[in-house]
Amino acid sequence: MKKHQEDKIDQFTMTVDAFIETYGHHGSSPFRILLGLYKGQYHRFLLSGLFFILKHACVWVLPIVTANVINIASNKPEDGVEQIAVNIFILTALILLNFPANYLYVKFRSTAIRYMEAGLRGALVRKMQQLSISFHNTIESGRLQSKIMRDVEAIETLSTQLFTNMLTIALNILVALVITGARSKIVLVFFLICGPVAAVTMIVFRTQIKRTNRDFRKEMEETSARVMEMVELIPVTRAHALENEEIDKMEIQLNQVAKSGYRMDIVQANFGAVGWGVFQIFQVLCLGFTGFLAIKSLITIGDIALYQSYFTTIVNQITSFIGLFPVIAKGFESVTSVGEILLAQDVEQNKGKIRLKKVQGKFEFKQVSFSYDENKQVLKNLNLTVNEGETIALVGESGAGKSTILNLLIGFNKATDGTIYLDGRDMNTINLRTYRKHIAVVPQNTILFSGTIEDNITYGMPNVTSKKLQEALRAANLFELIESLPDGLQTKVGEHGNKLSGGQRQRIAIARALIRDPKIILLDEATSALDSISEKEIQKALYNLVKNRTTFIVAHRLSTIRSADKIAVIRDGHCSEYGTFEELLERKGEFYEMWKMQVE
Repeated sequence: MKKHQEDKIDQFTMTVDAFIETYGHHGSSPFRILLGLYKGQYHRFLLSGLFFILKHACVWVLPIVTANVINIASNKPEDGVEQIAVNIFILTALILLNFPANYLYVKFRSTAIRYMEAGLRGALVRKMQQLSISFHNTIESGRLQSKIMRDVEAIETLSTQLFTNMLTIALNILVALVITGARSKIVLVFFLICGPVAAVTMIVFRTQIKRTNRDFRKEMEETSARVMEMVELIPVTRAHALENEEIDKMEIQLNQVAKSGYRMDIVQANFGAVGWGVFQIFQVLCLGFTGFLAIKSLITIGDIALYQSYFTTIVNQITSFIGLFPVIAKGFESVTSVGEILLAQDVEQNKGKIRLKKVQGKFEFKQVSFSYDENKQVLKNLNLTVNEGETIALVGESGAGKSTILNLLIGFNKATDGTIYLDGRDMNTINLRTYRKHIAVVPQNTILFSGTIEDNITYGMPNVTSKKLQEALRAANLFELIESLPDGLQTKVGEHGNKLSGGQRQRIAIARALIRDPKIILLDEATSALDSISEKEIQKALYNLVKNRTTFIVAHRLSTIRSADKIAVIRDGHCSEYGTFEELLERKGEFYEMWKMQVE
């Protein structure tokens, strides 16, 4: 099962690579990206288009039948009744054909669009799981949520407009022009004058509509991010009586969205009004023009109704397109927004790299440097060797680079310079997904989801035995907590675990790490939120569990790392002291000074 899941991710990576190769990288036109999203669904749109033609045939034939009936009634031929009956029969048959054709048209169109919608959201979720941690650190989660929900919904609306309304518009105009041209070249020329007018109208407004849609989309993403941040900060806001300040901040942001939306509405309204006014004038002119032609006997009286109907169709379709243009522009802006994720190159590449079946746990840092940017170097020529099964504690001031070392070990970040070796292999050559199956991480800020305690501990491990679960609970000192809760392991922890104390949340995180029976353990201030009694008990459990496992501990309380095999003092991005607890105290260097400050 695990192998299947991993292959599924790899398969998606290859799909995205093929998508990028076919439809380009950043800078590709939104239409090319949209075509890429529907790859594999083209046959459904073809079938939908065929049934659409059958479904609309009665609408296109109606003006011809109307003109024929008027002409027959005016001329009064001997077989006039039979001719009218034939025309009525044909129109009736086409109307009855509309029902099954409409069902099949909607079926094929909706299937293609809904598959795209679900597939696109799935693709975004998978791509977000592939993008590097540094990428996620540069973009707010609210913006990503907006792309998955709002932008995909806008693309679905765009697809409906393009493959439903735009198809209707295009075919209606084409049929009207073809039939008109077949009956009167003069009237066709008159009809074609409308095309350049429509084009001029769209060109005038296109740039402005595109800009206002882009501005509105960015304001909505910013608002989504601010709302999520506000909700998470409510306890802090209440604790410091800052409700009014937070409300004022949100009102400023919401007013910005309102102003941006108002500007977009005004531009779209002007666009629609100008287009409608221009075409209504042409419609009046058409009536006068065809009436003049009938007086001159260049067309029949019945043809006035036919040409007026078709001209009305053309005017209405072009007017509809003008009305749809803002929606289409908004949809293509969302395509661009989604493309920012799908075409992002900041992806952890594991394809073709060494897949690890087992890990021993020996690490070597050789001249390792790391910087987030040119002006912020965190690690500088770090040299460190950790043998298999050793427990090493990383201590030092905040910002010295301790958590950065853990991120390099997890593979969240890559060394800017130098090399990190795992069991003699350059970590850059290793498939990190297979490597991470052998590690367990307890972060400084405990991350729980709103499920049960058992769900959080066994996350990603559905087949854990009861015995293994009990061992993890015992090791993390959770038995007393579980017994005190009415629902025991099935107790809901609330959003982010807000129904539990900080210490309880951290013990659940420790149990989650321990139940994986890892070869490598990374503890980032894992006992910082525990009371002294629980801390001592967990220290005993950790002492037994870290045997034969390579363990890295980031700690500020030096009393918690007495049992570590080695302690590395990290200062200004390099290891300034290295040794056992007793050796560093005897040396009376930096570690000794840190120890003195804590015991005094």
